[in-house]
Amino acid sequence: MVENAVAARPVEQAGPNRTRWAFLGLDRLPAARRRWLIAVVTAASLVTAMGLLLIAGAWRDDHAIESRLGKADADVQSVAFDRTVVRFTTPDGTTHIPYNGVLYPQDLQAGQRVQIEYDTAHPDELVRVAGRDYRLSFLPVGMLFAITWAVAAGLVWWLRRPRTPATT
Repeated sequence: MVENAVAARPVEQAGPNRTRWAFLGLDRLPAARRRWLIAVVTAASLVTAMGLLLIAGAWRDDHAIESRLGKADADVQSVAFDRTVVRFTTPDGTTHIPYNGVLYPQDLQAGQRVQIEYDTAHPDELVRVAGRDYRLSFLPVGMLFAITWAVAAGLVWWLRRPRTPATT
């Protein structure tokens, strides 16, 4: 008998192979479902990022207008789905028609006269209806987030459901 012998440890039984998705509990899903699940969450995350960028862009435009603020009265020329065209005259006598239309055009009608605020450095680019700002984008973007994540949550639930055996 050897006195310095090390006692052998019992060998642990190897369980199922753990994948990198084990911490989310996704290692039990079939690979195809796991891929779809990742795709759904990625798509919802991208829509969320785009919505946040939209709000940030609106804030940036408002900040540019407020840093070089000019005010004028404008005539609404036309109202369409993609833009509302206004025409206004700056104090130097120049008439401007912004090619991108006016920001925050809700409830405007052709022929209406409205007060606007514009960036004096770029009066043909950044024009908004007076008293309106980026906070008007919170509701539509918030609704976009709610709908996106509601659909994503439903799909995630459906993809994670246990498989039911086929009945014959």
